[in-house]
Amino acid sequence: MTRLLGPAEIRRLAAELDVRPTKKLGQNFVHDPNTVRRIVELAGVGADDLVLEVGPGLGSLTLGLLDSGARVVAVEIDEVLAGRLPRTVREQAPEAADRLTVLPADALGLRVGDLAGEPTALVANLPYNVAVPVVLHLLAELPSLARGLVMVQTEVADRMAAAPGGRIYGVPSVKLAWYGKTRKVAPVPRSVFWPVPNVDSALVSFERGERTGPASLVDRAKLFGLVDAAFAQRRKTLRAALAGWAGSAERAGELLVAAGIDPRTRGEQLDVHDFARIAAQT
Repeated sequence: MTRLLGPAEIRRLAAELDVRPTKKLGQNFVHDPNTVRRIVELAGVGADDLVLEVGPGLGSLTLGLLDSGARVVAVEIDEVLAGRLPRTVREQAPEAADRLTVLPADALGLRVGDLAGEPTALVANLPYNVAVPVVLHLLAELPSLARGLVMVQTEVADRMAAAPGGRIYGVPSVKLAWYGKTRKVAPVPRSVFWPVPNVDSALVSFERGERTGPASLVDRAKLFGLVDAAFAQRRKTLRAALAGWAGSAERAGELLVAAGIDPRTRGEQLDVHDFARIAAQT
């Protein structure tokens, strides 16, 4: 049976490896077994899954994922942590050791050819400073990635799952909506981490969906370029904000009218299908 890591084990491993968690790498290690079990349960992974875990750290979540029966590919940028993880699994869950693959790599540079299999789910405690770029990169690079559950800073979770019309709705909200459905699932208390972070955390889930309507008809790069331009100057109307993207404010206005959108509208008022209709005019 898998023995999950508690506070004592986390500190022992950190001391052994002379690990001093850094803000640069966003290292806050989960030391509460109940939180790990809850994440695995909410992720809904099991023996049929190949789970991609980014930033496994000392192995808390890795052990929980392996306990579900899933195979796990753990991508860890810290070579010291990556080197220790297989041994930790052999010590805590020897029967699961052959279901773990560790890649010492930066997830932002990961390519589909780097993996021996096709991951079905992403489950990770993501470094706060790269959470959205990592999720978007992996969704683009790994078409087999059907769903995921990630732990991120609460403010990031809110932006990822935001609906049109609010101040927090923006680039991450629209781009993730292009891939499928994203929702904020549950808060995670600061007390389950070591060291204790100075921000709140939350779990966000996503499910890749089949694109329908206008979003199914446009190229992703074209659509994402439009979205970036629309939100680069949030206070401006779309006619003004898209002037550089379209070539001129006049041309932007023409494209917006052709797409059935009032040029005086602002980006936060549009959903992904609205943006797709604009992109389809070019």
